[in-house]
Amino acid sequence: MRTVRILTAAALAAAGLLGTAGAALADTPSAGASTSASPGGKDSGPTEAGTGFRTATAIQPGRRATADASTGDYLYWVLPLDSGQRATVKATVKLPPAANRHGASAWQLDVYDGLRRRQACTYGTQQAAAAKEAASVELSCTLRTVRPGAEPWANDPLPGSYYVRLTVVGVAQEDLGLPVRAEVEASTRDTGGAFAVDGALAKPLVPGIGKTAQAGPGTPAQQAAAGEPADGWSGGRWSDRWIWTAAGGILGALAGIFGYSLTRGRGRPSGVPPRG
Repeated sequence: MRTVRILTAAALAAAGLLGTAGAALADTPSAGASTSASPGGKDSGPTEAGTGFRTATAIQPGRRATADASTGDYLYWVLPLDSGQRATVKATVKLPPAANRHGASAWQLDVYDGLRRRQACTYGTQQAAAAKEAASVELSCTLRTVRPGAEPWANDPLPGSYYVRLTVVGVAQEDLGLPVRAEVEASTRDTGGAFAVDGALAKPLVPGIGKTAQAGPGTPAQQAAAGEPADGWSGGRWSDRWIWTAAGGILGALAGIFGYSLTRGRGRPSGVPPRG
């Protein structure tokens, strides 16, 4: 009975350690999460956008970027995404007054990785139409979980820079050039060991640093945003799956010892002679 009590206490301690580790990982914010919010609930980001991949404006996940542009412009932003992160990009386009427009318009949101491969959206409204009377149009794209490594033939999202492109894809010819205001924000969620795989990319896909906001003390931070997350690249083969594997091994060993104690630890009943 003493052995049973010891094994039970050890099993409870291992279970508590497992629960604590899981809770700590669940409460850990993503690498790009922001901690200082503006009164509107969103951090203020850059107030301009690039016009191509090379001039994309750098943003951090959790910060809202804005840009004043003309209908027909291609607007580009770039942000870093690390392995294990699932990103959702949302965009809002505030349209000109209905009296100045000649018809409906259609807008599209695309996301490209560091190799400029267009990444598929798992869900979201990647293309949306706005009626002539609409004041704004909203789009969103949730990407697949970023993997630490992939086969050469695969199109899996890998750690590095991700380019967000917003543009109009259908509009009356007379409406080209009308002023619009675009707002873009990216949020990330850590998926944990459930999506972890072995292997790691030698270097993140960061082809170059994007254009930053022209003014303001946040310019260095914006410059770093295109290169790596605020907490740096995770890299390596580590994931919380190691914790669950180790805890499962400990519990399995304790269960084996407990079973052995039940089958072999009992004394022989009195009066029963040993077998010859």
